Order: sequence, then structure tokens, then C-alpha cells
Amino acid sequence: MKKLLVICGPTSTGKTSLAIKIANKLNGEIVSADSRQVYKMMNIGTGKDLPVNSKLIINNLKLGGFYKIEDVPVWGYDLADPKGEFSVAQYLKIAHRIIDDISIRGKLPILVGGTGLYIKGVIDGIGTASVPKNNKLRKNLEGKTADELYENLSQLDSLKAGSLNSSDKRNPRRLIRAIEIAQYQLTKKTPPSAHHTIGNNFDVMYVGLTAPKEFVDRKIVKRVIDRVDKGIKTEIENLLKNGVSWDDQAMMAMGYGLWRDYFEGDVSEDTILTEWARDEVQYAKRQMVWFKKDDRIKWFDITDPEYPNNVENLIQKWYNQA
Repeated sequence: MKKLLVICGPTSTGKTSLAIKIANKLNGEIVSADSRQVYKMMNIGTGKDLPVNSKLIINNLKLGGFYKIEDVPVWGYDLADPKGEFSVAQYLKIAHRIIDDISIRGKLPILVGGTGLYIKGVIDGIGTASVPKNNKLRKNLEGKTADELYENLSQLDSLKAGSLNSSDKRNPRRLIRAIEIAQYQLTKKTPPSAHHTIGNNFDVMYVGLTAPKEFVDRKIVKRVIDRVDKGIKTEIENLLKNGVSWDDQAMMAMGYGLWRDYFEGDVSEDTILTEWARDEVQYAKRQMVWFKKDDRIKWFDITDPEYPNNVENLIQKWYNQA
């Protein structure tokens, strides 16, 4: 049976580093499952950590392209123009093609990232990902505050509204999408068909990386400072010069939109760094809440000295099984 390795967990736990190591040992290729890394020109703030002067290699337009990191092809970066919109459905369509292509070529696909919805969609499918956009509804909802949108959603689907975290409750784009899905489900007799899933066609191994909260929090703060040192401000300036707006979907990604107040002269850099680190810490907490619900994941504490050997032995044993 074809095999697929999933490496998941909260931000700053070394998922990509582990994936590269495993890929080099088992002839694998990486597929990013990160909703921020799909955007072009957004490298530093999203943590792509690309080699200097690396270029996107495109040999099949339907698959996007790949970068090489330590001789390992990494797919799933630079799929979308930051001036446009990009949906979960679009990601799933491309990710399935990439994974199938890697497998057909006799290599091991390794799905790596912290966006739980992307990983769930690839393996299990998400029926609501196929719910089409309702431009008329979106037009009617334009200009409404997050509180007004949340109240609207509560009237349509109280269970969905109650399940949202505080970040989602303040995010107009996500609230509008939730309203769109709820309204579709109320007016259509049959749900949209889920995208092609691979859970039944692949032997999937799930590896989750974790660490004590204090350890992860320290790594997150250091990572935020490193991204400033690497030039996140220049990256944002270039995005704005290339026509990307603060109101574009891509600029709502963590690590980007909060710089608006700095660029418009309202707050200091130190304030931005504090807010960014806080947001990333909260995001890591939400990631763990999501992943802990999936009992297929085998967890490894990256602070355990035996972690490298333990995780490699597990993966090697699984990989060698018929």
C-alpha cells in the first residue's frame, strides 16, 4: 500500500527540520500544510526559511512548483498571489495532485505543517470546502462589524458560533465564510461532495511534535525576533509596493497585518513584537487543542534527549512494513 507520512504540531517545534532529515533517509519529498506559506513574496514572516538565492522550480503547472532545501523538494509554497483570495478547497486540489505525483514517482510524500484544517482536509476530506462563494451574500455583509457578523452567524448556526475561538470571532473574513456555509446548508437539500481524499488509499503515519509550553513560548519569542532581524519590515514594504493591500486576505496572516499600525506611525516596533509574539503563543495553544483531538497522532517531546532516535526508529519501522 502507498505510504504517506504526516508531521504536525504547534509552531516552532522543528517539524520541517525533522521532515528534511527523514526525507533524505527515505527518499521523500515534503508537502507544506501551512496556510501562510501558500503566498508568494511572503517568505520571512511565514517561516519558509529558504536557502539564499533559491528559486521556485516549476515542471508541472498543475502542481505549482517546489524549492530545494538540503536537496529535498518542498512543495506547497508560493501557490497564491497575495493580492487574490485562496481557499482551503484550492489548497486541497493542489495538495492531492502533488501527493499522488510524488507517490507515483516511487517517493515518500511527507505532509508537514501546523494548519490542522489543511491536514484534515487532505486525509479525511472537508465537505464544506466545496461550498461555493456567494457573491451576493458577501456584498450584503460588507461593512458589518465582527460583532454584527457573529450575531448573524449565531442566528443561522448557533452550534458553529459557539465553537469559534476568540480570534475567529473577531475575524470578519472567517465569520463571513461561516455564514456562507451555514446559509448554503439551510437552503440546499444535499451537501456538496467532499474533495477527493486519500485516507483510504494510503497507509498514513501521524507524528506529532510537542514540548513543554514554556519551552515553546521561548522559541516563539526568539523566532519572532529572528524574523525582524531577517527583514520582515522590508518584506512588507515590498508587498505594499507590489500592490498588495492591508485589506487583502494574505495580509491578515499572522505576522503581517499587525504591522499596519507601525507603518502608519501609530505604535512602536517593540509594541508590534510583543503583540506578534503573544499572537503566535496563542496560536500554538489553539494548534495543540486541534491536534490533541486526533488519536491517530503519535506524540514526541522534542526536549527528550532520546526523541531523535525514537521518532526515526518508529518511522523506519512503519516505512519498512509491507
